[in-house]
Amino acid sequence: MTASRTAREKRAAAQAGPLARVKIDLDDDQQFVYKISCTECTAKGHRAWSTHRSGDDNGFMAATDRWIFHLREKHPDVDAPCLAFLPEARERLQQRRDAGPRTGPDPK
Repeated sequence: MTASRTAREKRAAAQAGPLARVKIDLDDDQQFVYKISCTECTAKGHRAWSTHRSGDDNGFMAATDRWIFHLREKHPDVDAPCLAFLPEARERLQQRRDAGPRTGPDPK
């Protein structure tokens, strides 16, 4: 049985730690969109720093990886369960870097 959106939110929030706010929305295709925001940091004025990743290419993992890097960089003394996955997050980042830049339509 697949976990409900609320159950996924609660689990992700527990893993993300005390500085995180986690919200899972649905996009137009009914895919999960994972949103993790920081309760202490701001970006672009008054808005909270956050990461948003859709569920198509394991959005939970992508959002969590970015959150882990944010914690290490901006809040090195904070402990959160997700930090146990730092080595794997670094490995995935290196794999993306090794794959090179994403190619898109040729700009004209």
